[in-house]
Amino acid sequence: MLLAIDAGNTNIVFAVFDGDTIKGQWRCSTTVERTADELGVWLHHLFELSGVPRDAITGAIIATVVPAAEFSLKTLCRQYFAVEPMVVGAPSVNLKMQVLTDRPSEVGADRLVNAVAAHRIYGGPLVVLDFGTATTFDVVDGQGNYLGGVIAPGVNLSIKALHMAAAQLPMVAVEAPRNVIGKNTIEAMQSGVFWGYVSMIEGLLARIRTQQGLPEMKVVATGGLAPLFARAIDEIGHSHGDLTMLGLLMIYRQNLENDKAGQLA
Repeated sequence: MLLAIDAGNTNIVFAVFDGDTIKGQWRCSTTVERTADELGVWLHHLFELSGVPRDAITGAIIATVVPAAEFSLKTLCRQYFAVEPMVVGAPSVNLKMQVLTDRPSEVGADRLVNAVAAHRIYGGPLVVLDFGTATTFDVVDGQGNYLGGVIAPGVNLSIKALHMAAAQLPMVAVEAPRNVIGKNTIEAMQSGVFWGYVSMIEGLLARIRTQQGLPEMKVVATGGLAPLFARAIDEIGHSHGDLTMLGLLMIYRQNLENDKAGQLA
């Protein structure tokens, strides 16, 4: 079994794969002070509840956009599962894609993993739209090369900033209001956030397609809010909640195959 770890700015997601099947998936808040021992005890109980034997883990792969969390996650894999993890972004891990940006090392590991998975599943050219702490657009060409993207504030981050900056504005849930014009403060805020993001996404997708000269570029959405926005945005052709985890599985397998081929050679 494979332990896949995606450490984002808000949450760390752990998933266990048995072949192509996810046997368990759990998340905790991203706290860089949390030690490998704390994570190990927490995961141990979740493994027991899900019926996953800890000694069944034979490999691990990590993608993190929080450098301070990497040490604890590596230590977790080594001490509690007795495996040396692959780390996306390390020179030894081959993504089988070119990163055609000015500074490839600055591209978030999760964005590259999503690009690999989306192209493998849906083909290209395409745009991966990820609703996370940030709302990101990642552009992949027909050959699977990463061309660059767009980073905007995440939906929940925008709501939090609005609440903190304006004394009379409450925290609101992200919902799709029927009317653009709100009849009260909460409806007005929900409209501004939801329809504002819909308009931003539609506008940016149109500009990306025009710049690439590809009006039929596919759009794949992922992240917790992807289904909500996919229902309102016709350009989103696919919504995939486990895209990052599947990408980690794909990258692990292709590197494992490369290692085996190298040993045989």
